[in-house]
Amino acid sequence: AILRRQLPMEAGDGAIYTPLLTHEEQQVLDRLDFILRNFTELRQEVEELRNSLQCLAAEIVGEIKSHLEETHRVTRRRRFPFPRERSDSTGSSSIYFTASSGAANTDDGESEGGYTTANAESDYDRESEQESEEGEDEVSCETVRTARRDSLDLVNEDDIHLISDSSVEEGMGQLLQQADQLHNGDEQEKREGFQLLLNNKLVYADQKDFLWRLARAYSDMCEITEDAEEKKSYASDGKQEIEAALQKWDQSAECHQWYAILCGQLAEHESIQKRIQVGYVFKEHIDKAISLKPDDPKSYYLLGRWCYQVSHLGWLEKKTAAALFEAPPTATVQDALENFLRVEELSPGFSKAGRVYIAKCYRDLGNNSAALLWMNLASELPIDTKE
Repeated sequence: AILRRQLPMEAGDGAIYTPLLTHEEQQVLDRLDFILRNFTELRQEVEELRNSLQCLAAEIVGEIKSHLEETHRVTRRRRFPFPRERSDSTGSSSIYFTASSGAANTDDGESEGGYTTANAESDYDRESEQESEEGEDEVSCETVRTARRDSLDLVNEDDIHLISDSSVEEGMGQLLQQADQLHNGDEQEKREGFQLLLNNKLVYADQKDFLWRLARAYSDMCEITEDAEEKKSYASDGKQEIEAALQKWDQSAECHQWYAILCGQLAEHESIQKRIQVGYVFKEHIDKAISLKPDDPKSYYLLGRWCYQVSHLGWLEKKTAAALFEAPPTATVQDALENFLRVEELSPGFSKAGRVYIAKCYRDLGNNSAALLWMNLASELPIDTKE
């Protein structure tokens, strides 16, 4: 309660009562005043933060829209009227501890390994271009509306549809064909292909044919990079990409192929024990790829190299494998030869390195005349490989 004290006044005998606060009451009032001031300042800061987030959301929406428009413009403009020559990429000399691809020397419109590229390039007419542009405008508007819902709330990625399914189908065909042709080019073109796929990952990350090509591009970068740490990093990142794809598309031969290859490339930087373990994984996924796509020469080429390497394992590798597993890997030179000949049967001249391996197998089996014949046949193919 407020106490009242009688205070005399100089002007007369009367007195008035003036309310005085106790020390404790004054402290309470001071604290309340302090809290009110801080609350007001906090409200001002929250308002400023809200305005900043709204501006940031607008900038993000603008960047996304610009990226989508630029992506579709580049997709329409980039044309490759003449097919590039295919490379003969074989990578490491040891398929048991690492693996890389052998590419077909054909210009039949198929991508590496004999499988058909996704959607041949076609010319867009004016009507299709208008439809695509209208679809992009609708998508951009939807993105803006979503971002404006509440700048302070986290937006679930499922609520944001960057492009419609029709836009994905329209743009992906040309993108994949560009990626295939850049993959079959020189080192600079492989780098361009890798960057092209990275730039479009946001749009096509849920597409199987895009993901295994992205993994293939990581393998290309691992192959052409000289620095050991960068090689390991590219192989590791590519393995993660294709491993995630396999969780969803276990029936894709290409996903199994590139998973095996990237596992092998990554194991190149591991111990003997790890490399031997990866050898089993490699064989398992190549066998799976063959069962899913038995007419793909690339899988038989990879299996042939695995068999050849296993048949030439050294004493240390054999002892290590025997200690780790009840049944160490077994393969003969004859097994390797049969797989390499199967490659030639499915796609003659598929790989220069493949013909060299056929010659090696015949030499190891004591058939020198056949070895010489296949070396001559290999010399007829262009030299475009590190091996």
